[in-house]
Amino acid sequence: MIADTSSMLELTNISLFRGDRVILKDLTWHVRRGEHWAVVGANGSGKTMMLKIATGYLWPSQGTVSVLGKRFGTIDLRELRTKIGWISAALRDLIPPRDSALDVVLSGRFASFGLWNHVDPDDKTRATELLSIFDCDRLAAQSYRSLSQGEQQKILVARALLPTPRLLILDEPCSGLDLSAREQLLQTLQQVGSQPDGPTIIFVTHHIDEIVPVFTHALIMQVGRILAQGVKDRVLTTTTLSHAFGVSVNVVKNNGRYYNHID
Repeated sequence: MIADTSSMLELTNISLFRGDRVILKDLTWHVRRGEHWAVVGANGSGKTMMLKIATGYLWPSQGTVSVLGKRFGTIDLRELRTKIGWISAALRDLIPPRDSALDVVLSGRFASFGLWNHVDPDDKTRATELLSIFDCDRLAAQSYRSLSQGEQQKILVARALLPTPRLLILDEPCSGLDLSAREQLLQTLQQVGSQPDGPTIIFVTHHIDEIVPVFTHALIMQVGRILAQGVKDRVLTTTTLSHAFGVSVNVVKNNGRYYNHID
């Protein structure tokens, strides 16, 4: 069978159970090349669990997963992960305490936690450039664990971008960032997503004002299920988001960004 080169991520009938508890139920989602998706939902809706399955760090109870045209169970996930940039608060605890900020960025080349491999000089140059882009060059030699939450988040973004991934997955990357740092990060994502040869981006948030214009599609989750998915203008509506968050909201769009106000 020839792999579908346009398929970046495919979840088919995914369910996840913990004893009698249903964590995820019957998720089917297909992301194609050229699309950038925002995944929206309240805390506890299952967004992070779904991403852990998509990156192979968690195995579903039912269903199949394919990433970059490769079906899980038939490939070496360690090799596949070198083509995927993943940013999540869950990664912070996996970083060895001794690692510097520069070490963390460089480890993105190998999708490893800890720097165990020989570093190519070109990678070190690119890592230094990424630290500069995120105004973190002064932090290069400092211990990652000693940095603020916002600084740690920017280091993780630089780590994900180092190997120029084909798929970039960001799980609430703006968490802990002040307003200026948040907008800087969002504009960087706008630039990355606008590049013809750039990665497909999946961006998880529960703040719709973080969905910058480069995002083409949206998926809304509610209590472990997909409530709606598709072109973002058809999904990010007052009715759907009110249902997803369990509160009456009014959604407005301004200059390509979405905003919600509680009625």
